[in-house]
Amino acid sequence: MHDLLRIKVRMLLRFCIFSIILLITQKSGAQFLRDGFNQPDHDSKFYHIGISLDYNNSHFQVSAHPSFLQSDSVMYVNPKNTGGFGLAGIHTLHFSPHWEARIVFPQLMFAYKQLEYSITYPQSGEKPIATKEVESILLGFPVEVKFLSDRIGNFRIYMLGGLNYQYDLASNATSRKAQDLVKLKPYDFSIEAGVGCQIFFPFVIVSPELKISDGLINVHSRDPNLIYSSVIDKLNSRMVVFSLILEG
Repeated sequence: MHDLLRIKVRMLLRFCIFSIILLITQKSGAQFLRDGFNQPDHDSKFYHIGISLDYNNSHFQVSAHPSFLQSDSVMYVNPKNTGGFGLAGIHTLHFSPHWEARIVFPQLMFAYKQLEYSITYPQSGEKPIATKEVESILLGFPVEVKFLSDRIGNFRIYMLGGLNYQYDLASNATSRKAQDLVKLKPYDFSIEAGVGCQIFFPFVIVSPELKISDGLINVHSRDPNLIYSSVIDKLNSRMVVFSLILEG
C-alpha cells in the first residue's frame, strides 16, 4: 500500500518537473497567434463556472494506540486502498494571466476505506483476517489557488494548492449498535496539491487533473470498549483524486 502511494507521489512530482520545464522553455522561445484559438476571450472573464467528475483512491494512515502492544486479540492493522467517486461544482475567479482562485462547492465525495485486522485467536468459524469497511459521504469545501502557464494554441498546464474542509454525512461517531465498529468523527481538514492541463474546445474547456489530499485531523473517535477501535490511536485520511473538469 505504501509502495503504491509512493508511486503516485513520484508520478505527481514528475508531472510538476515537466510542467516547470515546459514553462521555462515556452518563456524563452514560444510564440503563438490569436487566430485559430478556441475561446480566445476566455481569460478576459473574471468569473466562470464548471463541473467536476471525480474518481478517488483513499486509505487511512494508522497510528497504533499504546494499548495495542497489550492486546491479545489483534496482531496488526493494515490500511488498504479503495476507490470511490464524486461530483462537484467549480467556481473560478481569474485575477491575472497566470493566477486564479478556485472555490469548489458543492462537492460530494463517496469514499470507501478498509482496515484489515489479523485476529490472534479466531473463534470457531471466524476468519483469521477481518476486514472492516468504513464508508464516508463527504461534503467538501475546497479553496484553491492555481498557477497557469501561457496558452500554447488550445492547450496549457497548471499547478494548484489549497485547503479543504470536509463534513462526513455518514459519520458513525455516535453509533452504539455494534461492538465491531471503527467510529469516525464527522469533520476533517486537509491540504491539497495537484497538477492538470486545460484543453480548449470551441464550446467547452476540458481539464484532466490529478490531486493529492492529506488530512491534518485525527478522524478516529476511539472507544476503548470496542475491539477494532481500542487498538487504534489516530486515523488520518489520505486521498488521491483524478478529476475530469468541464468549464464554459
